[in-house]
Amino acid sequence: MNSAAELSVAVRALRNAGVIACPTEAVWGLSCDPDNDEALAKLMRLKERDPAKGVIVIAAHIDQLQPWLDGLPVALYAPLIASWPGPNTWLVPDNGRSHGLVRGAHERVALRVTDHPTMVALCREFGGPLVSTSANRAGQPPAMSEQEIRRYFDGQLDALVSGELGGNPRPSTIRDLVSGQVLRD
Repeated sequence: MNSAAELSVAVRALRNAGVIACPTEAVWGLSCDPDNDEALAKLMRLKERDPAKGVIVIAAHIDQLQPWLDGLPVALYAPLIASWPGPNTWLVPDNGRSHGLVRGAHERVALRVTDHPTMVALCREFGGPLVSTSANRAGQPPAMSEQEIRRYFDGQLDALVSGELGGNPRPSTIRDLVSGQVLRD
């Protein structure tokens, strides 16, 4: 588990519009505050990511995602509750809460409750959900180690949280909550 000091440095960076690198369930990721314009713009620049694609918002508990779930029909909660925490990302109809760079050009926002201990600790210490997107530039494979993070983003990140990947062989499954369609298996 990560030291309290390391988590404190990362959370301070997040609260100051920073972008951090951290291990996730399957690959190394980049995280920032999903409500901070400056942090989201920096994340998109670092990744050289098309802003129309959007990013995933992860949380330590479903309660942290409640602002994005407000107005969702009660019947649609069942699949979320049944699959969380874990490597299941759901595309949920945007209720107007999502930042444009989080949602991208979509009418849905990608949400997940993580079971990765480092990400759970970060979300808890931060006091809310975080953006989680693979740590790479557009067109490159996701970073699988701290060494690759340093090679991709040397000196450009505000913090790096050490730790192990979660052991999942591939990134989370992505499903549309309304249709049930699997977009990434």
